[in-house]
Amino acid sequence: MHPRILILSVPCGTAHDRAAKALQRAITQLHQGAHVELADALEHCRPWFRAYYNSYFIIIKLWPELWRRIENLQHQSTSTSPGWLYEIGAKPLFRYIEEFAPDLVVATEVGACELAALHKRQSKRSFLLAGVELMDFNRAWIQPEVDLLLASHPDLAAELVLAGAPPAKVLVTGQPVDPLFANLPTRQSARKSLGIDADCAHLLVLLGGKGMGDPHRILPELKKIHQPIETTIVAGRNEKLEARLRQELATTPQIRVVGWVDNIQEWMVASDLMISKPGGGTLAESMACGLPMLAFNPLPGNEERTCGWIEKWNGGMWIRKAEDLAPTIESLLSDRSRLETMRARALALARPNSARDGALAVLGLLKSNVDTAAVSKT
Repeated sequence: MHPRILILSVPCGTAHDRAAKALQRAITQLHQGAHVELADALEHCRPWFRAYYNSYFIIIKLWPELWRRIENLQHQSTSTSPGWLYEIGAKPLFRYIEEFAPDLVVATEVGACELAALHKRQSKRSFLLAGVELMDFNRAWIQPEVDLLLASHPDLAAELVLAGAPPAKVLVTGQPVDPLFANLPTRQSARKSLGIDADCAHLLVLLGGKGMGDPHRILPELKKIHQPIETTIVAGRNEKLEARLRQELATTPQIRVVGWVDNIQEWMVASDLMISKPGGGTLAESMACGLPMLAFNPLPGNEERTCGWIEKWNGGMWIRKAEDLAPTIESLLSDRSRLETMRARALALARPNSARDGALAVLGLLKSNVDTAAVSKT
């Protein structure tokens, strides 16, 4: 059997795309005969629909409280947008799915899952559909056409079931992360490779894949830390921000600035603490490295709910005010036993083999369907 598998993602941040790529690699490693294609669902939709779908960036920037209300309504709704809008805007995507003729569609974002479910419903095609929840519980994941839901954590799985998902369709595999997180370097070798002082505390500051973080709320607080500490700021793909920070911090040797990095696992292993927006992908990766997250400046809605999970799981802390950053960091560095407890808790939450587990789950779904079809023919 050479199954045709289509993985749909969207470019909202980097988490959905990174999870999709991790799944694609894992599936092809486990089933070399499978034809696995990764697609940006929005690229196959009408241009005006892409603009509509991405308009939340504008709302977040100009009116965050409005987006909080919109997102919280979507969070509890059975659909994230009107069905007629999806039906008209995604017609090119539906044609693309028809032409690809998948045996299985995997969606790593809730809207992409809704679109695939809508096409499956209207076309009456028999392809299987799996959704991959990335620390982003949303009632809209629960569609009759969805055959399997992969959950990032038992608490998120429980929310899906409580909201009406059939328990037999929900499986906890963790948020898919790159297989590199299952084979990490030692702390000592990572620090040597990156040029980090072996004996000094190291703070990692992530500004998001697109560099949408706000470093100017963070930097003044870092200068208030009296303990010896080195800091690395990762500006992501925002080259203008990277250049500006390099210029501003040219005379501050204990703080370095880098752009997009492909070895984030090394930076995480080498660090003692991390300040970051609480994106689901970043959280899953940091837990795999045993790196406590100081969640700061979350986007309204889902990222704020993720902060609540971080506090409940005790693998990090939610820093609600910028002025709390320096005292929190100093307190944790002064109380190493508390910091080590937090690191151990983060590791206990880790699922470094999540991509492989997710791949096994969707391939198992395919096999089960084939076996059922074979039995029905006899």
